[in-house]
Amino acid sequence: MPVNEQITDSVTQVNTKVVGETPAMAMGNLLMSTSQALGTSAHNATAAQQQAQITMQAATVQGVNSLMAIGSSVIGRSAEGIIE
Repeated sequence: MPVNEQITDSVTQVNTKVVGETPAMAMGNLLMSTSQALGTSAHNATAAQQQAQITMQAATVQGVNSLMAIGSSVIGRSAEGIIE
């Protein structure tokens, strides 16, 4: 059974279009995946910096508390020595 030449030409054109677009589509997908990964990486880096800053601030507070407590402990030891 013969097929109309217009249908054959249409199918051929569609196939040619798909084959021609494939490299561009693949590159676009690669670039989208790469940009998504880089964005996520930057977000993770920012979150890690924020968490590190909180940890460092807590360590600083503990250090200052230790320094401030030294005077109280010296007074306590002295008072203990006097009482005994």
